[in-house]
Amino acid sequence: MKQRFMISLQNRLALTYALFIGFALFVLTLIINIFTGLIFTTLIKGNIAGETSEIIRAMGEQYNPMSRSFDAVAIEAVGMHFVHEGYIITVEDERGGLVWDARSCDMKECMTVINEIAGRMNGQFGMSGEMRRDQYPVRYAGRTVGTVTVETYGPYFYSETEGAFLASVNRLLIAAAVILMAAGFVISVMLSRAIARPVNKSAEAARQIAQAHSGSTNGKPPVVRIDDHYQTKELAELAFSINSLAAELEEAERRQKQLSSDIAHELRTPLTCLQGDVEAMIDGVYKPDREHLESCHEEIIRLAGLVNDLNTLTSLEWENLTLHKTEFDLADLLRITAEQFKAAALEKGIAIQLRLVESPVAADYDRLKQVFINLLSNAVKYTDTGAVTVTVEKAANPGAEWEVSVADTGIGIPEGDLPRVFERFYRADKSRGRGTGGAGIGLSIAAAIVLAHGGTITAESGGGGSVFKVAL
Repeated sequence: MKQRFMISLQNRLALTYALFIGFALFVLTLIINIFTGLIFTTLIKGNIAGETSEIIRAMGEQYNPMSRSFDAVAIEAVGMHFVHEGYIITVEDERGGLVWDARSCDMKECMTVINEIAGRMNGQFGMSGEMRRDQYPVRYAGRTVGTVTVETYGPYFYSETEGAFLASVNRLLIAAAVILMAAGFVISVMLSRAIARPVNKSAEAARQIAQAHSGSTNGKPPVVRIDDHYQTKELAELAFSINSLAAELEEAERRQKQLSSDIAHELRTPLTCLQGDVEAMIDGVYKPDREHLESCHEEIIRLAGLVNDLNTLTSLEWENLTLHKTEFDLADLLRITAEQFKAAALEKGIAIQLRLVESPVAADYDRLKQVFINLLSNAVKYTDTGAVTVTVEKAANPGAEWEVSVADTGIGIPEGDLPRVFERFYRADKSRGRGTGGAGIGLSIAAAIVLAHGGTITAESGGGGSVFKVAL
């Protein structure tokens, strides 16, 4: 398969976080810059209006009502002061006569100031403009005594000090943005590592589990566990799932080895007996009479039964079990099944009690009979005194209609063995002697049949025997 370019989760997260933080900072810086510019522009326009008002006031103070004229020398001093501030002033008297003109006074200085302002606004701040003229009346004692014409660079301009301040603000914003972007990149890397680390650990653990399960590891498969104490819910669930999977596979590996050991044990006993009897007859130690041949036949039947049970269990667990459902009364099935064990129960001095109600079902008659044969067989086998009680009643579980219970007063099942009684070859009695009988497959077959019907089977045990419940 063609190799595709792939990027690691950590790098992808780091890149995503970095781009997001960078974009957010860019937008934030742009917004701050725009608002700062708007606020600063409003302030500058206010300053220009204030300076213009000051010019008009200063010119009005130079009017002499006695001579009804302006003090030209004082006006020149005031006017040249404002020229250096960027204001080109012309003063006329009330008759329209020229009192003073900045350009006529010092054209060179005026042009120098105008060019400096235009160069600063256009070159430093990228704002083009032109000189604009505004006329304002000069009033004294409530009457107009002259006119002041103020020519400035418009629509507004920055003084040298104001321009330096605004440039400093812009540089500060750029520096802050760069620092924040660098910090954002570091944070994005740290966050991506924090998220990617448990994912990488989970991936590595999954690889180890796969290698152990495939048998590619040498010796005993490693115990794979990862830390699942994360504050992030999804990461904690991922780690917990990996650990649960590892535990289940380890348990499956243990059960598989136990299964192989159990099968070998179950096969070895009858085969050893057969081998011993046949070798004894070959060597002339035993005569090939009916007694010894019947002993061999019993072991062959035992082997055949074990193989048949294994085949049945395999077909139930690995193949699609076909159920031949018919409608019948569950109580009748239980009554007929119990009848088969009455002789064995009578021989042991125990009773089989039936508490049955009419319970119509649509199920596989033969398969369910096999289930209850297994349950009754175990109940009779492990009960020496008391009784075996078979009950059918309406199920309390809303997911089922009928519940069948087979209760005995026998030796019971240890609490630690209850969760495993339906496993293949598992028996609470580890001796596996002929006296106990069976190979530990009957309950596994019963569980598989019940599950195929969509039902449940459970086991309970206390001080007075065991209870197996089947919900259908």
